[in-house]
Formats: sequence, C-alpha cells, structure tokens
Amino acid sequence: MPVNRNALIRYRTIDNCLKNRYRRWTLEDLVEACSDTLYEYEGIDKGVSKRTVQMDIQMMRSDKLGYNAPIVVEEKKYYRYEDPDYSITNIPLTDQDLGKLTEVVEILRQFKGFSHFQELSGMVQRLENKIYAAKTNQEPVIDFEKNDNLRGLEYIDTLYQAIIKKCALELCYQSFKARASSTFHFHPYYLKEYRNRWFVIGVKKKNTPILTLALDRIVSIGECDVRYVSKDDFNLPNFLHDVVGVTVNPNGPVEKVLLQADLETAPYILTKPLHHSQEVVETLKDGVIISLRVQLNFELEREILGFGERVKVLAPERLKRRIKDIFARALDLYQYEFSNASLQSSIGKLTHKGFMILRHVYSKKEITTLRGQISSYFKIKDLPEDTHAIRNLLQEIPELKGIIFNANLLQIIDKINPDLFLTKAIYFDKTPDSNWYVTWHQDLTINVSTKIEQDGFTGWTKKFGVHGVCPPEEILKSTFTIRIHLDDTDETNGALKVIPGSHNKKLSDDEINLISQNSIPYICDVEACGIQIMKPLLLHSSSKATSQRHRRVIHLEFNTAELPGGLQWAEKQEINSI
Repeated sequence: MPVNRNALIRYRTIDNCLKNRYRRWTLEDLVEACSDTLYEYEGIDKGVSKRTVQMDIQMMRSDKLGYNAPIVVEEKKYYRYEDPDYSITNIPLTDQDLGKLTEVVEILRQFKGFSHFQELSGMVQRLENKIYAAKTNQEPVIDFEKNDNLRGLEYIDTLYQAIIKKCALELCYQSFKARASSTFHFHPYYLKEYRNRWFVIGVKKKNTPILTLALDRIVSIGECDVRYVSKDDFNLPNFLHDVVGVTVNPNGPVEKVLLQADLETAPYILTKPLHHSQEVVETLKDGVIISLRVQLNFELEREILGFGERVKVLAPERLKRRIKDIFARALDLYQYEFSNASLQSSIGKLTHKGFMILRHVYSKKEITTLRGQISSYFKIKDLPEDTHAIRNLLQEIPELKGIIFNANLLQIIDKINPDLFLTKAIYFDKTPDSNWYVTWHQDLTINVSTKIEQDGFTGWTKKFGVHGVCPPEEILKSTFTIRIHLDDTDETNGALKVIPGSHNKKLSDDEINLISQNSIPYICDVEACGIQIMKPLLLHSSSKATSQRHRRVIHLEFNTAELPGGLQWAEKQEINSI
C-alpha cells in the first residue's frame, strides 16, 4: 500500500510524541503536533483534522505497514505506547522492504568496478550485510567500524539539509579548550568523517577563514534568517589536500616529513599509506624510510604516536623534537608515578617527626609550566634583578592555581585534614647571588592579628610576635606548611635541615641552642616535582649554598584553627574551588 510523504511525517510525529512518557497526550495534542511538524517541514499551514490523526493511529496499530504499534488509551482520553520501549523506528524490515533493498543492491553492484563509483563499494557491502542478516535472522557477517555513543550524530541530517538548501544556521558551540559555549551564525559547506568522528566545514561570515567544527562539540543548532554565504571557489579536496585528518592551517607551510619504520611496521604503512603523498625514500635492512608532503598538525602527531617506538621522525627537526617531548612526558607519567599506597604511613611520620617528604607529586611538565609562568611574571612586571620572591602568589599569578592544586596535592591535603584551608602562598628563589642562610628557629611569627580585606583573601597587618606576643601553641600545632620544590634541592644549594620530633612545643632560645647543638639534623633532599610538608614548630635551618644552582620553592600554608577572640586565620576557601 503506497504511503505518501505527509502521512510518513505524521506517523513519525505521533511516534515521537508517544515515546515521550513524561507527558500525557490527548488527541488534540497529537493533532497540534502533527500540524506544527507539517508546517515546519512542508510549509503546509492547513491544520490536520482529528479524523486524519485517528486514521493514522489505526494504520499504525495495524499490520498493513508492519508497525503493529501497541497504542492504548487511558481514561478514555490519553494515548500512549503500552510497551515503553516500542518505536516504529525499531521494527524489523518487511519482506517487501528486503525485496526492494535487494533490487537496489543488485543495481549498485553493477557500478562497483567503475572508477567513478569506487566510493559505493563500502555502501554496497553494508547493505548486503544488513539484508543478509535480516533475511536469515542471523548475526551480520561483517562488523563495520562504528561508535554508537558518539555525540553529535543527531545533527548530521540538519546540517546536511542546510548544506544542500544553502541555509545559514545558528550554532551554539563549545570546544574542549573553551570554558563556556559561544553562539554564532555558521554557513556550512561540507560534512566530513575522519576516524569515525564527524566534522562540519564552513565559515562564520563572508571573507573569514574556513572553520572545521566537530559535531560532538555542538551544543545546539537553530535556524536563522541570515543570508547564506556561498562557497564560491572553495573545494573540499583541495582544502584537505596537504593534511592528514581535518586540521588545516590556511597559511601553514607544506613540509617534507621523513619517517623511519621498522621491519615489522613497514608493511602496515606501505599497504595503508598515511597520506596520498607518501613515497618510499629508501629500503633498509631493518625497515623503510618514507616521505610525506604535509602540514604539521594534531592528526599527523596522533598517527606517528600511535606507532610508538616502531616509527621514528627523521625530519623536520621541530616535529622530531615535538614527538620526543611527548614521549618523554609520557615516560615521566609512568616512571615517576605518585604512589598513594604509603600516604597514610607518611602522614604518621608527619605526626611523630614533624615533617615528611613526598616525591613525584607533580609531573615534569607541571613543574616546567610553573617555572615558566613565574619567569614570565618577572619579565612582564619588569622587576629589579635582585627581586627573588613573590608574596600573595596566587593573587599575582592566579593561573597557577589549577597546576599547584593538582589531583595529587588535593588528595594529600584531604588525607591530612579535609578541613584545611589556605592562609598563605609565596614564592622565593635562593639564587647563587643572594646566598642567604637561616639559623635554627621555630616559625612563631607566621601569621598576623589585624584583619584587612583584599581581593579574594583576608589578611592581617600586624604579626604575632611583635612586642613579644606569640600565637597559642594549639594554633601553631594545627598549621601545616607545604613546600613545592621546582628544583632539585640538597645541601649544596641550601636544603633545609630539620631536627625530627622538635615540633611538640614552643622552645626558649636556650632550649633551641641546647637541642640544635646536641642533635644530628636531617638534611631534606627533595627532588624537583616533590614536596616537603612541615609543622611550624619543627626546628629547622638552612645553610649557605656551595653550588651555583637555584633553589626555587612555592611555600603554602594551611590551617583549621581560629585566633583568640573568634578571629579566623584567613577567610576560608574550599581547596577544591581554588
């Protein structure tokens, strides 16, 4: 029985309504939905009658179209599917459908050998596979690559229709690097699939660069009345001619890339070239050297990295250096992995000895980034050469917060005490030129008493210790300092020396002299990427450096206690939100 286009639109509309079980659908609701959909897709402004929708429901209930839809009526008013998982889109193909598809396949098979129809080969195999499985009621014998959970596939038809109808769209889009989505007009030209991920290529407006947007990062698509910007002489094959993948730099140079593949990997690359420009430069006893003429982009790097140690970049030098750095950082993640298995016992040492050292809390990349951003700060501020410290560090360079408070440090702080909050953050550099030293002491004047309000923090103007007033011991005992080491630190460049167990009370000057002269200190050697956690009452000192190496440290202070009179040490901030 022939079914016209309008009827099919109504069936799909009714089906979409009844699948939505969060709403109860009356006949009038279904009529309104069908009328709106026909107007949207076909421009028909004449409303659908109740009788038409009633006949549609009867047709869907019958087996004339193979639907056999389980539509029931509740309270003599509300329509719904008795089976909550039912949809007319889930029904199997009928014998008539299979017959028609078989005829289509036979027609397409005739073109498979022609060069102009090479792209039909995969399509024919997919259809044959689907028809065979439906006819024999067996599992498919070909499993094509797919990703059923890929986001954005629902936008393909909308984008496709906009391209062939030459319509601009309003896109809400959020890239992986963006903190928030942005909305703009977009003129789509092509849909492109790469590695089972879909992209749309087009422009925002006339005379602007071509954009490649990933469908899985589209938040929403809407209509707009902006006049469509035609693609004129833009050609997709030419646009993608010099790249692997879809990332194109319009002004980027095409470079000669030389890759050396080992003997086992060479056949895979030779039978499935990385790019159409691929050529064999030299055949070696242990592999081959191939060349590509491409732009350097993200997808090329991913292809090379996917071969691991079996493919080596020979040229250009900057690509070789880039791949080398990526592998070095990857090795760093495995070779120097932070272990939380012994964290609890280490915290026990903090309680009994007054300090602990944890290694590999940060990756080398994170430490390099911290050093680089701090160095940039000094250059931007144009500070005097003898300036080697930054107070209020996280106010001065707020972008450091996300790196400093990485997952490892947050876990450590939570294990020590989940109620800890930050009260101080400073940076200092013990340079060879400023070779200062500190005698044995306890940190008694680590905070201040008079509050002042600053952007993001509460501070104090007067220190305890002024005029002989020191903070109570219970406050000092609840304080922790964390020193993040940006350089390898040992005795030659001024590592801290501590006396374990000296943190349990405030000591007089005589007691400090007696203990320091009769104890063997522990030298806190801490490699870059590690941290030292210490209680302030722990006796400690540092010597003059004997080497020319820097000792750069980020000093953080945390507390949970309150000051006398109900004053807090600082305006409490949740560590996770810093």
